[in-house]
Amino acid sequence: MLLPIPVPGAHTLLRNCLVIFTMLVALAAAMTGWCPVSCICNDQLVVHCSGQGLAEVPLDLPLATRQLLLSDNKITELPTVQLNYLSDLVYLDCSNNSLYHLSKTTFINLKKLAYLDLSFNKLVQVDDRMFVALASLVVLRLTDNPGLDQMHVDAFAENSALQVLDISRNNLTLLNISTLITLPALRSIGVSGNPWECGCSNEDLCLWMQVEDYKFQDDESTLCRGPAPLSGMRLSELGLKLRVDCHQGLDSWDYLFLLTVGFLIFSGGTVSAWVMGVVMLLYERWENKQENEEGDEEEGSSGEEQGNGDLNKPIQQV
Repeated sequence: MLLPIPVPGAHTLLRNCLVIFTMLVALAAAMTGWCPVSCICNDQLVVHCSGQGLAEVPLDLPLATRQLLLSDNKITELPTVQLNYLSDLVYLDCSNNSLYHLSKTTFINLKKLAYLDLSFNKLVQVDDRMFVALASLVVLRLTDNPGLDQMHVDAFAENSALQVLDISRNNLTLLNISTLITLPALRSIGVSGNPWECGCSNEDLCLWMQVEDYKFQDDESTLCRGPAPLSGMRLSELGLKLRVDCHQGLDSWDYLFLLTVGFLIFSGGTVSAWVMGVVMLLYERWENKQENEEGDEEEGSSGEEQGNGDLNKPIQQV
């Protein structure tokens, strides 16, 4: 005997439909996003939150956001977890805020980010891992941070796609360029407005600016703060001068280098002379052997001719 299948009532059906509808709406909101109250969103996945007096980044940003504009607010930090939900983000403008610190995980999941503006903030240093995850970063603007006086030598080591770097008008006095000069795509650099010390510690920077001046967008206004005799001079004018002035004396490594080069030259000369002597000796022996063989051949030929001549003489009868 078949049991009757219970038919849900109208109230139950309505409730189930509401639950499904709510879930679908929530899913759609997570992807396309409910626009935060203080922001303006458009169908191009651009979220404008600029100039709203925000003290923090809105937490209900659409997950599919591609451009996020947070400029001209009062934001003091970027929320790592919420920001890294925006895995499709390609453009981020955080300029003119109050950011003072960025952790090593702030941008850890923003693999597609191509444009980043951190200008006009309160950053004091750039760590070696701060931008390590930004493999697609093309433009980085890091200007007008009055307290920014430290920049790690490997700060941009992993940003091989970087084309434009602007670190103008900060408080930098020294810059180690050993990583920067290896970036294959870098074509525009801004370093003006910093209190540069034009001593031997900045010799490489000055020489780089002199040799590849076309890369520096503000060469004419990139001036020395010190030392006093060089104050007001352009960094790009001092490259060769510092190269000469900073290498007048020889240190222990220079002496070791010269000693090594001298030893190699001496060894090379000795070996070359020995090889040449062996070659000449072998050639002389071969030449003597050839002469001896030719002499033997001539003697043999003379003997044969003499023998033939005796045989051709007429036999005298007795």
